Amino acid sequence: MQAEKKSATTVAYHSPLDVPRVLASVLTATDFFNQYRKTSTPIVITGLQLSHAWDLEFLCTQLGDRIFPVRRYGQERYSQDKRLWKDIGSSVESCSIPFIQYAQWLQDGTAQREDLYLGKCNLTSTPLAHATELQSVIHHLNLKMPISGFNLWVGLAEHTTCMHYDPFDGTLIQLHGSKRVVLFPPSQLYNVYPFPIHRHLTKGLKSRSTYSQVYPDRPDLQAFPKFQQALQHRHEVTLQAGELLFIPSGWWHEVTAIGDGMVCSINRFWRIMPFYRALQWSKFRAHLGSVLAVPHMLVEWGKAMQEDDRQQSLAKLRQKL
Repeated sequence: MQAEKKSATTVAYHSPLDVPRVLASVLTATDFFNQYRKTSTPIVITGLQLSHAWDLEFLCTQLGDRIFPVRRYGQERYSQDKRLWKDIGSSVESCSIPFIQYAQWLQDGTAQREDLYLGKCNLTSTPLAHATELQSVIHHLNLKMPISGFNLWVGLAEHTTCMHYDPFDGTLIQLHGSKRVVLFPPSQLYNVYPFPIHRHLTKGLKSRSTYSQVYPDRPDLQAFPKFQQALQHRHEVTLQAGELLFIPSGWWHEVTAIGDGMVCSINRFWRIMPFYRALQWSKFRAHLGSVLAVPHMLVEWGKAMQEDDRQQSLAKLRQKL
């Protein structure tokens, strides 16, 4: 009997595909490269040894008065159509404050009310850049040629970093709390409806062509009908403290903090290896978007240079890169 035709608004969900999980003690650097990095396959590496409990007390001890940008997303953001957003990702409005002040906001309810998130904060000049668990896993996997330092991500449960992809390989190490990660392969680029590249011409980096216009857990199939096809390729994993997720270049991912209290993780980006994996449209597309954003960014930098608080204005622009 022919199956009943589904309406345009009906979502046919499929069981998420598994992400392989391998114990760190049995995974060699050679196996990691040949079985996962070379084949552009996400993997969760479990059993990492944490030398500290990466709780709020530990972070305050290590970071104290160091200044970090904190993004304000606002509780109303995720009820909006993404196409109406004025900024995305690193371009979300932020303020620079001492970490200890952000810790206070986490504790007194301010961070929850306003969805304040400390994201993509470089740790190069901090003691945490030399943390044993970060250095040991890099050595164990023989990861080379980083294109970024370690970036700190701290926030409360229920915060979501919306679906996007990166033009480089990434590692995400979970250090406190848990995160749910939804992934789609690069082959689903146009089935997940990325923001158009041409928006960079008028919005600069406030628009990001590497972000999806779809909410993967509640898609509008009337507006984005091809997303139904992408759902057949959906992967999902819950990342616990002491686990690392390898996210190959071009893989779409949405990351949601879950559980209770503070959630902390650290990521880093790496050059794509082997080199032929870099010959993918997703990567060139991301870089093309950045090029198209240059004229708009030059105008923004020119305006910042003329303001009285020039240094602060320039610092905010640098945070958006």
